[in-house]
Amino acid sequence: MKRPRFFLLLAGLLGLSCAPEPTASLAAEPFPFETLHALIRPHDGEDPWATIPWRTSLWEARREAAAAGKPILLWEMDGHPLGCT
Repeated sequence: MKRPRFFLLLAGLLGLSCAPEPTASLAAEPFPFETLHALIRPHDGEDPWATIPWRTSLWEARREAAAAGKPILLWEMDGHPLGCT
């Protein structure tokens, strides 16, 4: 059963040979922090979900939804919200 290993090795070698060469702009002088921060930071209108009045209390959300006659979107996840375990 050496064929799967051969094909994995071949696929890896082909992937390495097709990798793009680094451009001169990336290899040149690093950007100042302010320039990178301005490029990375979300701009106005890019994060409309941040304008939603999210609730952290399910009971309060249920009362408001019942009064307004609207459904609830329950966004739940397991674990620590920052990924710390």
